[in-house]
Amino acid sequence: MATFTIQDVARRSGLSEPTLRYYEEAGLVGPIERDLKSGHRRYGAADLDTIEALSCLRAVGVGIEDMRTYLANRRRGHAAAAEQRDLLLRHAARIEAEIVAQQARLGYLREKAALWDARDRGDERAESEITRRVVDAIGRLEVAR
Repeated sequence: MATFTIQDVARRSGLSEPTLRYYEEAGLVGPIERDLKSGHRRYGAADLDTIEALSCLRAVGVGIEDMRTYLANRRRGHAAAAEQRDLLLRHAARIEAEIVAQQARLGYLREKAALWDARDRGDERAESEITRRVVDAIGRLEVAR
């Protein structure tokens, strides 16, 4: 059976070695087997599969407790399909809200840049129109908070 060092797993998963150790301490993976001579961690294929799932969850901002739930649901298989779906959709909704907020921030910055551009060009008519759009952008910022 092939095994992997912590360095191998870090490279493959994109997670740092301290994160891998923390995930083991937190009970998300493992316990990881140790080399009898050196005491170094030796990850198996099943460990790697779990770690790759955790890496993806971490990349989308899923917290430790929801990672625990996800892994528990995964072990339960089809019996937990609805719970797994709901957990993932809850995080999708959170990300959608973050996107809306980021779009509002981006819109505000672009309108403010356009306002300063109009001022730089001495275009009072454009400045007046853009000022109205900046006020609208501020309103979208407040809603997105």
